[in-house]
Amino acid sequence: MINKIRLAIRNDLEASAETRQFGSGWISGFLALVASIAGLLLLLSQRYPQWFSMKELALIHNQTIFSFVIQSILVIAFLLALINLVLRRNKILGFSAITLVFASLLIGQLIDPQEQYIANAYALGFDWFVLNLLLTGLLFIPLEKLFGRLTDQPLFRSEWREDLFYFLISSVLVQIISFLSLSPSMFILETTGSWSGFRLLVAEQPLVLQVLEIMLLTDFVQYWFHRLFHEIPFLWRFHAVHHSAQKMDWLAGSRMHIVEIVGLRGLTIIPMFVLGFNQQALSIYILLVYLNATFVHANLRFNVEWLKPFIVTPRFHHWHHGIEKEAINVNYSIHFPWLDKLFGTYYMPPHQWPKGYGIGGHPVPNGYWKQFLYPFQKKKKTK
Repeated sequence: MINKIRLAIRNDLEASAETRQFGSGWISGFLALVASIAGLLLLLSQRYPQWFSMKELALIHNQTIFSFVIQSILVIAFLLALINLVLRRNKILGFSAITLVFASLLIGQLIDPQEQYIANAYALGFDWFVLNLLLTGLLFIPLEKLFGRLTDQPLFRSEWREDLFYFLISSVLVQIISFLSLSPSMFILETTGSWSGFRLLVAEQPLVLQVLEIMLLTDFVQYWFHRLFHEIPFLWRFHAVHHSAQKMDWLAGSRMHIVEIVGLRGLTIIPMFVLGFNQQALSIYILLVYLNATFVHANLRFNVEWLKPFIVTPRFHHWHHGIEKEAINVNYSIHFPWLDKLFGTYYMPPHQWPKGYGIGGHPVPNGYWKQFLYPFQKKKKTK
């Protein structure tokens, strides 16, 4: 029964463009499903913060505004579901959303919010997943619809379920990933107390200069990390998971093996924390790199040529994912493309985009768990 419902939901989400037009009830059904899932996950994070909440976000759970937000989301989901039921012949999205709304109401009635939150550094971040998905989705989905390069690429394109699952895993495991990523930097900080004077000088620099320095340092570290993950066969097997995506959009960048995520963040964080940049500069950089990582993978026709030498653009990074032979082992930079020019790995044919994406022969299997195990199996390097 559950599998039939899941397939029915999937089929309606992936329905043809002709049956998804405005007035068909598809948009209201899709939004109702998203809102009902968001409301349920936020409610679970409020009722069980020790299991399902990021500790920084759990601090606001007992505030009236948080409960109001949850209630508003559920009301909106219910109203949108009713519109879907009225307009659409296939009513699975509306019925599913209403079921989740009533499940949320039942949980809300049976379980009271905890008066005192006990921090759990290993809790799943349901609330962070919802916030993360809504922020990036609400920003980049309209941008791709308005300024998309491949205008016929649907929102629910092939492989969307895999990439969404990667997004889910990296979001709900945010506290565990952060702990593992920060551990090397914390160890270095504890053993380099004599650097306090230097760190104070770094933290007193103008804010803009600090952010620029962080971008330069992290890009240099990430360039070589990225390059090694292409050129060393064992490491490539982890990075091949990221390159297995055959469609590029705002969600595609989420497809990364968790070992690579921890390694990349762990090394990148070291210069940021150890050198003493102040918290405001770190926060600005984290926001910038968060948006940039989504931006460069997005399906956007960003063709501002005069910016091409100075910052990484979607076209630059899309060539890094290109399936053409010329696109193998090029364009490693995250922020500044001149690093690739400096080290001989720059490739940017004028006014051209890749004809396709992925790895020649497509050796990486489909499915999250098969891809998780893929690096540990003996495979030939194919790119």
